[in-house]
Amino acid sequence: MNASHKSFLKKLHLYHPLQTAYRLALSSLTLCYYRLQYAKYKGSGFICNFCGAAYKKFVPEYPTPDIAPAINDNHVIAGYGENVFCPHCGSKNRERLIKAVIQAYLPTQNKKILHFSPEKNLYRFLKETAATTTTADITPGFYRHIDAGITYADATRLPFADATADIVIANHILEHIPDDWKAIKEIFRVLTPGGVAILQVPYSPTIPHTLEDPAIDDPQQQAKLFGQKDHVRIYALNDYIRRLSSVGFQVRQLTPPDLTAFRIHAIQPEEIVFLGYKSSIFPSP
Repeated sequence: MNASHKSFLKKLHLYHPLQTAYRLALSSLTLCYYRLQYAKYKGSGFICNFCGAAYKKFVPEYPTPDIAPAINDNHVIAGYGENVFCPHCGSKNRERLIKAVIQAYLPTQNKKILHFSPEKNLYRFLKETAATTTTADITPGFYRHIDAGITYADATRLPFADATADIVIANHILEHIPDDWKAIKEIFRVLTPGGVAILQVPYSPTIPHTLEDPAIDDPQQQAKLFGQKDHVRIYALNDYIRRLSSVGFQVRQLTPPDLTAFRIHAIQPEEIVFLGYKSSIFPSP
């Protein structure tokens, strides 16, 4: 779809509904294919913590050729690998990880949760808990099928008052935002004292400095350099921690050994979970 067609459909308020319908149809067909192809692997092995289905292996996802050098050469932990999608419900490894972490580390009873760019399965799980969940995105039209009440929000200028969220879920959000420092500062601002943000991003444990160039505003170049056409950086692990700490976050890293019990849910084996607390003391697990 060219830019003029997209602009025309947006003026008619049809672009996001049509794109959503297309994506849902494609997702439904893909899921039917997964269920048929992976039926022979059912019964034991990994267990999806959303739908409860068990399979010897889950569906893999690998970087496409245009982004593979950026991902592989920089050793980026970005969610790709052998067991990514649940063949039954389509949940992704990064969704399953966040649910497991919330259940183990973050009580939701009577909490107020701000969930950016809400993932379908994770949002449904949160709605079933005794928490009040607000969703937000800069393009809310893509998420109204998940939450009809989603709020338009620029993460660098959040339309929420200070100290109004006990938990913030920003799962692979910050790598899309040119001024990530403003977004990190805004997330810190809206957290209640003692609140916590889950702040997952693609990151590299090996590169010495974060890879970014504000002058680049071309999807093909962004894909080539940063691993996705709408990403603006690849974080170096130590620099990412520094950026979070610079606004006041006390950062707790849940490392792969901490997450061993969650591997049954087919999470990415090398991924670290970043918890940013608005407090100098970490709560006990």
